[in-house]
Amino acid sequence: MRAVDLSNITWRKSSYSNSEGGACLEVADNVPSLTPVRDSKAPARGVLLFGAEAWAHFIGVYKSTSA
Repeated sequence: MRAVDLSNITWRKSSYSNSEGGACLEVADNVPSLTPVRDSKAPARGVLLFGAEAWAHFIGVYKSTSA
């Protein structure tokens, strides 16, 4: 597995986070072929890295189950 430098990425709150302060998910869009994801309330806990296809599948499943 290759090392990924995440020191200079820009995080944004995901549109899938709720507005009541719970389930706060942050994503970064500026990492080629990967989508880094972290908990905005506990960013030091770590980052999950999703490949582009895996992230698209995850969002598709989420959309279909939350409608």
